[in-house]
Amino acid sequence: MKKIQILGAGCPKCKKLAENAETAAKDLGGEFEIEKVTQINEITKFGVMMTPALVIDGHVKTVGKVPSSEEIIKLLL
Repeated sequence: MKKIQILGAGCPKCKKLAENAETAAKDLGGEFEIEKVTQINEITKFGVMMTPALVIDGHVKTVGKVPSSEEIIKLLL
């Protein structure tokens, strides 16, 4: 099971990234755990200073932008 984490305090871009990640996970049909990380101290543990950020299996994949669900699918594969 892959773990997808959305790092962000809940701004509109963070919410859109979460939606896109959920769409990507559904489109792939595999088993995914999606977690929203909103606490600043937890976000900074990833070395991220700008949100939103996308983390897949503990590796930061994007920072400060909202990739489309198609782009997220490519990152998941």
